[in-house]
Amino acid sequence: MSAEKNTPGQPCSSQLKMFLFSLSVVYFAKALQGSYMKSSVTQIERRFDIPSSLIGVIDGSFEIGNLLVIAFVSYFGAKLHRPRLIGGGCLIMALGSFLTALPHFFQGPYKYETTISHVSETNVTETILPCLVNGSLPGKEPTAMSQAECEKVAGSSLWVYVFLGNMLRGIGETPVMPLGVSYLDDYAREENTAFYLACIQTIGILGPMFGFMLGSFCAKLYVDIGAVNLDIISITHKDSRWVGAWWLGFLVTGAVMLLAGIPFWFLPRSLHRQGEEPATKNLEATEGEQDGFIAADSSNILSSEKPAPATMSAQVKDFLPSLRRLFSNTIYILLICTGLIQVNGFIGMITFKPKYMEQTYGLPPSKAIFLIGSLLSQCNSVCSCSLRHWDPVCASNGLTYTSPCLAGCQSYTGAGKEMVFHNCTCVGEAHAPAVNRSVVLGQCPRDQACEHMFKIYMGVSVITAFISASGATPGTIILLRSIQPELKSLALGMQTLIVRTLGGIPPPIYFGALIDRTCLKWGTKRCGGRGACRLYDAHAFRTRFLGLIYGLYSLSYLLYGLLYNRLAHQQKCEALQNQEKAMEQEDNGTASSNGNAPLAFVKCKEDLHKETTI
Repeated sequence: MSAEKNTPGQPCSSQLKMFLFSLSVVYFAKALQGSYMKSSVTQIERRFDIPSSLIGVIDGSFEIGNLLVIAFVSYFGAKLHRPRLIGGGCLIMALGSFLTALPHFFQGPYKYETTISHVSETNVTETILPCLVNGSLPGKEPTAMSQAECEKVAGSSLWVYVFLGNMLRGIGETPVMPLGVSYLDDYAREENTAFYLACIQTIGILGPMFGFMLGSFCAKLYVDIGAVNLDIISITHKDSRWVGAWWLGFLVTGAVMLLAGIPFWFLPRSLHRQGEEPATKNLEATEGEQDGFIAADSSNILSSEKPAPATMSAQVKDFLPSLRRLFSNTIYILLICTGLIQVNGFIGMITFKPKYMEQTYGLPPSKAIFLIGSLLSQCNSVCSCSLRHWDPVCASNGLTYTSPCLAGCQSYTGAGKEMVFHNCTCVGEAHAPAVNRSVVLGQCPRDQACEHMFKIYMGVSVITAFISASGATPGTIILLRSIQPELKSLALGMQTLIVRTLGGIPPPIYFGALIDRTCLKWGTKRCGGRGACRLYDAHAFRTRFLGLIYGLYSLSYLLYGLLYNRLAHQQKCEALQNQEKAMEQEDNGTASSNGNAPLAFVKCKEDLHKETTI
């Protein structure tokens, strides 16, 4: 009998599980896209020769796209077919990834700045000797016309496609969180919601892991792989001029997102709530948010006829009152403020974390090994060296020189990555007696201490990430349970809107501007002018970067304390309310109904009138 009784609900239960699985895959796919974008910012910065502050603007375009439609999708999306809206969002996110990769196919081969050798437009290799004794540097300052032609050929403005593609991803991501979570909460048992959200977060958290792995793999592939002869490339993936195959990962993540969105086109608009019989469908549909935010009269709910859905004009009129009710909730406001401050620190950290690890742990302390003071000295005074180009070489004394010319090198052997420069007069001057006056391409490797500290840093990062992630599901549950049921989608949408706008757009910009101030050596664009930074002051980078992050997180922990205090106060109020009800039942309703309730209970009753119990 029991098996027979549960049979009608089984199709809906399986559909809910299918929705849960599909939403988990989409969370994985969007985290894969986002983390790959974060891991590629350094490659994009180098490919388009732009500063970190502009990279921050490009990275913030995702939140700009989210901002454009989040309020409308969250409010009006609940009236439409939510699974198909999510499917449409997945399609838009996939198109955004493909658009981001498009500039690679419009640009010519990547030409890194060098004084050693380059391939001319006629495919003739021109070699410049390390030290041009009594010579003159080739080339001249470009005129306005030649500069315009050069920029057109170089495609220096094609970063706009990356900006637009990332913005398109932000637009497509809009319906996933508010509509997906509200749909799940509407049709799952209340006690199962936390478990389902935990499943989604667990699958989703795998996305960054695979995203950064994909970013690491693509960063080691040369940007023009398959189109150039790699034997003539004189730099390696450890060089600050190296650009990896950043575009390849966007094609992969776009394809994954495209596949992840397919199941949503075949899921129903609504389901039966778990554990309920099909006979309760009308009641469930009336109470859910699928039919509008205007609360139905209780007599209509109990009647056998289903009330007519609210008109569009009624929904528009109810929008501002709904916002007023939402933002009169103190717990909701505290959740928004706490998340906003914490996301500021997180976005700034995750955007420039690869650059931070590269500059702090991938190299020894910058000022100790970087002889920028060799720009013009006695040892290279007879050489006509360029002060603009960046061709780092490492000497046996552990010092990095800006170029072979500034190291005073007179000759070289080998080609490509195997090139070695000899008779470098500045090396002998800095390291007497000179045992070996040869230098090799690239910056000097990090020392043992950096390797050890990097392992400690990664261990601390894993622990703090685990602690931070453990609060995601409880925070969502608190939000869902502290607001009126008909405002769930709007509350999630407004949270996403505010946090993404103020917590997603500004941090990459001001973090990037702060990082630019620690640059020691700027690169030169192909057409002249300042390009991307080649080397940072590691100590200043670490101090400013970590100092800002720790400051933001400390402020968020203070707000968490205020939130905890408010939740404890609300729980106390609920206990007083339950105690008062018990007293009324004992005294047959005569003891507390005469206006003699304690003052604390009256105050709690006013608070609970604004906020839903958790």
